[in-house]
Amino acid sequence: MLVLITYDVSTQNAAGKSRLRKVAKECVNYGQRVQNSVFECVLDASQLLQLKDRLISLINEKEDSLRFYYLGNNYKTKVEHFGTKTTYEAEGILMI
Repeated sequence: MLVLITYDVSTQNAAGKSRLRKVAKECVNYGQRVQNSVFECVLDASQLLQLKDRLISLINEKEDSLRFYYLGNNYKTKVEHFGTKTTYEAEGILMI
């Protein structure tokens, strides 16, 4: 299923900047950054639970915000893209 993950981490101190880097790094392990604090991740149920638990453990719930949008398996009909960054095939071949 495609899950859109967005976050807003307070960076007013060094601890916040560290949390921001850790959240971004964790998201990169599971998906594609599509905007500064927005990731598209194609996950199965197990991966989703692991990622969600990890991200929740990284943020400070009194200062930061984390959102998960569940677009499901038929996400291709639910996502439109316009503008500069080219779209990518979320389930396509990844070249490293």
